[in-house]
Amino acid sequence: MPPPTTKQQLLAHQELLDPLLLRAFVAVADSGSFTRAAATTHLTQSTVSQQLKRLEQQLGYQVLSRKGRYAVPTAEGERLLSYARNILSLMAEAGSKPQSRPLVRLGVAEDFAGAALMPVLVRLREQYPNVKLEVQSGLSKPLYQAFQEGKLDVALIKQRQGEQDAWGLWPEHLSWLAASHWQTKLDDSPLPLVTFPVGGLYRNEMAQLLDEAGIQWQQVYSSNSLEGVLCAVAAGLGISLLPSRFIRAHEHQLISGLPTAAAMELALHLAPAAGTELQQLARGIGRYCDALVTT
Repeated sequence: MPPPTTKQQLLAHQELLDPLLLRAFVAVADSGSFTRAAATTHLTQSTVSQQLKRLEQQLGYQVLSRKGRYAVPTAEGERLLSYARNILSLMAEAGSKPQSRPLVRLGVAEDFAGAALMPVLVRLREQYPNVKLEVQSGLSKPLYQAFQEGKLDVALIKQRQGEQDAWGLWPEHLSWLAASHWQTKLDDSPLPLVTFPVGGLYRNEMAQLLDEAGIQWQQVYSSNSLEGVLCAVAAGLGISLLPSRFIRAHEHQLISGLPTAAAMELALHLAPAAGTELQQLARGIGRYCDALVTT
């Protein structure tokens, strides 16, 4: 029977290519010795010899040439050797335990969930392409609770100044915003407010400031979305207390005559046992916040 000379002909023998026989063949070809091959495969020398004999019988051609104390692949054996190595490598890979991808769980206050942090996340993925990112956005209080419970690795939230220690802290100045065409009237009628839902930090601050000043108010519009709040204010539905950086020149105006709000804080919380990827993400967010508070 002539030896197969092409890949297709070798594949026709695939039912004969027992991995145990191929392993013995590679061990002998690499070491040049049946004795050394027996040691590396943890078999006896006679077993290795029998496996090579079976392989040659099944293939129908000689794969090794015995030259004195050494064994070297024949021309046909050299051709088989590359396939044998690939088969054994693929089998080892298939049988290995899958490596889990590093998971980075990031929680951010709603106004950072869109385009704001995308450059930071893109840079992290470029540096650590195997990292899986999981981003959650929402109100700051639930996000901080999730961080405390170990459900988040990094959290960028809003808080009152000095409320919690954090990996990084930046001031967040607040202003009263109204539509550009708004006519401020601080009379006996309730002040219409555009707010986030109950539990939102800015909503609570608005209510507390106005109540302490004895100013009547009523909630006329509520939204989970920062964009929804900004659009409602721009449309003239009411006013709101928001970070000063959110003002849009042709849509909003800053209004005076209302109680001054103390600055809040941007707080970046980082898990205590943060690995390299988390530390890199924290530094990237930190640089973003540095730029944010200086503009």
